[in-house]
Amino acid sequence: MSKEKDRTTHCHLTPINNAVAFAILAAILYGISAPFSKMLLSALDPALLAGLLYLGAGFGMLAWNTLQSKSRRHTRVEAKISRTDIPFVVAMIVLDIAAPISLMTGLTMTTAENASLLNNFEIVATGILAAVFFRESIGRRMWMAIALISLASFLLSVENAASFSFSTGSILVIVACICWGLENNCTRMLSLKNPLQIVVIKGFGAGTGSLLIFFLTGGVLDFRIQWVYALLLGFVSFGLSIFFYIKAQRELGAARTSAYYAAAPFIGVLVSWIVLGETINGIFAVALFIMILGTFLAITEKHLHRHVHEPITHNHLHNHQDGHHTHSEETVSHSHAHTHETTTHVHGHTPDLHHVHTHESNGNKKEPD
Repeated sequence: MSKEKDRTTHCHLTPINNAVAFAILAAILYGISAPFSKMLLSALDPALLAGLLYLGAGFGMLAWNTLQSKSRRHTRVEAKISRTDIPFVVAMIVLDIAAPISLMTGLTMTTAENASLLNNFEIVATGILAAVFFRESIGRRMWMAIALISLASFLLSVENAASFSFSTGSILVIVACICWGLENNCTRMLSLKNPLQIVVIKGFGAGTGSLLIFFLTGGVLDFRIQWVYALLLGFVSFGLSIFFYIKAQRELGAARTSAYYAAAPFIGVLVSWIVLGETINGIFAVALFIMILGTFLAITEKHLHRHVHEPITHNHLHNHQDGHHTHSEETVSHSHAHTHETTTHVHGHTPDLHHVHTHESNGNKKEPD
């Protein structure tokens, strides 16, 4: 007798609104990084600054975790990173070394506002890589958003509208976005594990790697007050931002979390205008309009259809009231290895790690909006 469960009504899911709030908060915290990093680059080498930013994230989140553990009577037990996660952890660290160094170098060659808005290309890279390599479903509306953001990023990369020569600084920012796009997908594969542990590993791993590159390229440590500023900026813009980003990915998946994260560049542009007094040109204004339109399409995508959950065994923090974890009546959130039975139901959902499935019904492929 089949164990398949058929639920055609909406199941009780962890509120996606919370994940959206986490994604937007992550965007706000990261949005201030480009203009303030631009200011710090006047005194710090790009590789050194990248290292300090990630080390600030590592130390800051480690301290925050310690304070949290002491202040709470009942700590929710998150699933720890396991041996099978190591390939994604290594890829995450390597990409987190390459991306910020490329970004910081690009910032020395272009304006902070241009780099801030170009950061939206991360949505394009994340979405394409998620669809091609990580089986994440992307509908027509999201593809339209990706196309518009790609066009805006192309316009921002043009140094001279008449000759169509490309800015080296802009290209380096786009390279950073591609690295982070792949890194976002690697992090998504870890998103069900302890987010604090992930951020600490990212921080110390990428920070140490960036400092090693700084030394290998002839860098010499010369303590300045800017080190402290860089560590604090790293804690806020990399540590807290990544922490909330990972929590959002649990519910939204890689591509859609990046879409909400698109608010970050606009925040960076606003801070650049206020703090650095940078101005805009005609191409920038056109690209800004196209980017806003693409971002609107990305964040208003809807995804609801009848779908099948294949059996899967994994370990992560969960409760037994969300419609996907029915193996016990326990109500307190906890983590342990558990197996999902084959389940068919209908509800609005996003491509989190519980919704990696094809979109076919009765042999006819169905695409999300």
